[in-house]
Amino acid sequence: MKTNLLIFSIILFSMSAFSQQTKTLYDFKAKTIDGKDFDFNTLKGKKVMIVNTASKCGYTPQYKQLEELYQKYNSKNFIIIGFPANNFLSQEPGSDDEIKDFCIKNYGVTFQMMGKISVKGKEMHSIYQWLTKKEQNGVKDAPVKWNFQKFLIDENGKFVEVYYSAESPLLDKIVNWIEGK
Repeated sequence: MKTNLLIFSIILFSMSAFSQQTKTLYDFKAKTIDGKDFDFNTLKGKKVMIVNTASKCGYTPQYKQLEELYQKYNSKNFIIIGFPANNFLSQEPGSDDEIKDFCIKNYGVTFQMMGKISVKGKEMHSIYQWLTKKEQNGVKDAPVKWNFQKFLIDENGKFVEVYYSAESPLLDKIVNWIEGK
């Protein structure tokens, strides 16, 4: 009887462990800066960089580097997704329309910008819960420390790495990853 109970417990535990597989990027949806639904499932087979952005931050000039990176590699299955967020010293106070106009006028941004969200705290968007929590992404905890934190996601929708605000989007490690080196 004890043997049967032990075997049953092991099987139950194994089934539970397999059912708690981590999510991928493709499990999420969000609104674009234009208010349209965006299904991340459409990015299958592409490398993705997700960046939380702000228009009034010391790192705001990184928009130029992000756009440069996007222009160089978007034809090679690389996508950048910008998520405006007002979580740090109110450095993104504008509406989605204001943010969009700012990005286009000042930096010529053509990569996908999303609607403004929260990247930390109680109102944190579900995609950022996945990006920042090891129990969800299966790789590591990576809480957002400031604006322009960069998350890399591979062609299978899996979290790869995080780079912090002070690190340029044109960092050799990032470029090498995009190029598959």
